[in-house]
Amino acid sequence: MAIIKSILDTDLYKFTTSYAYSKLFPRAYGEFEFVDRSNGDYPDGFDKLVQQELDKMSKLSLSKGEEDFVRKKMPYLPPIYIDFLKGFRFDPSEVEVSMENNKLLIRATGLLYRITLWETPILATVSELYFRETGQCPDMEYMEKSAIEKALKLKENNIIFSLFGMRRRFSFDVEDRVTELLKQYAGSSFFGTSNVYLAYKHNVNVSGTHPHEWVQFHGSIYGYKMANYMSMENWINVYDGDLGTVLTDTYTTDVFLHNFSKKHAALFTSLRHDSGDPLLFIDKAVRRYEELRINPKLKYIVFSDSLNVDKAINIKDYCGDRIGATFGIGTNLTNDVGNSIKGMNIVMKLFRCKMTAGDHWHECVKLSDVEGKHTGSEREIRLAQETLDLR
Repeated sequence: MAIIKSILDTDLYKFTTSYAYSKLFPRAYGEFEFVDRSNGDYPDGFDKLVQQELDKMSKLSLSKGEEDFVRKKMPYLPPIYIDFLKGFRFDPSEVEVSMENNKLLIRATGLLYRITLWETPILATVSELYFRETGQCPDMEYMEKSAIEKALKLKENNIIFSLFGMRRRFSFDVEDRVTELLKQYAGSSFFGTSNVYLAYKHNVNVSGTHPHEWVQFHGSIYGYKMANYMSMENWINVYDGDLGTVLTDTYTTDVFLHNFSKKHAALFTSLRHDSGDPLLFIDKAVRRYEELRINPKLKYIVFSDSLNVDKAINIKDYCGDRIGATFGIGTNLTNDVGNSIKGMNIVMKLFRCKMTAGDHWHECVKLSDVEGKHTGSEREIRLAQETLDLR
């Protein structure tokens, strides 16, 4: 049975970013590469298994029920894009999968509005296949007990949270069951899930932000000093106030806050914290809003960096009444299955892009608030750091 069973089995930001590319940059190309931050080894023949799963994805299409859900629950996507999704088919020829010295190599290349849709399904496929092929079995009784305890504790502490756990889930079945349990036990504290298919299946909110790749693309095309500003401008041009959460750490939070104008601070409802010290981030965000003469109590931060329940409670307490806080909790919910099993530290990032097929490729980099999360060539990372006075 296929691991990815629906075009909607992906994170919301894949569709919203795909539409933004199609509207503003319909001829742009991109190249995503798989990165295992732990540099782990994979079993012999693993690349062939991944390829088999990607081939199965070519048969997926949007059902009538899924189409109706997207039209009703995701009104920021216009009918023309939903019509595109109705006709969309994954093309496995866009993806190269291989092995070298037991390391897994994956590269997806093509038109950006199409190629971006490969990212999260590939990551979920690699994660589920890895645990399956290495013989690691979930303790479902432990998983259910743990999920219920976390749901109740989040509810008790009035933590508003979403499930952001698709990319590194143990399996589809685990994420499916966790979603069901959170809906049942967390009550109104459970805002929704980033997984569009599971939001459809369980009738919960679809929740998400925009990704680093959007800012990376703008950095590559417009230059690193203009990347944050232009990526926010263009997001507003596409969504006109919807989907108002902005990522801050593509080129470090300090650079972002320097670029964060009063206009953008007013139009975006929230900031997303995804790396670095969350408490220091709170202080910086509050201070910047106050500098811009905007009341931080009217804004909030979406925290999504390696969260667990206790960490979320501590962060919320630190925010106090200074600024709002919501949370996107991922691997701690969708890969807490006992037996000392740890979620994989894998990502797919945009490494190159170009504005048209005939253009030359431009490198893309990400400069996180944590050095271990930087992606891109050493030469381009150094250039970005020097351009932004970070060295």
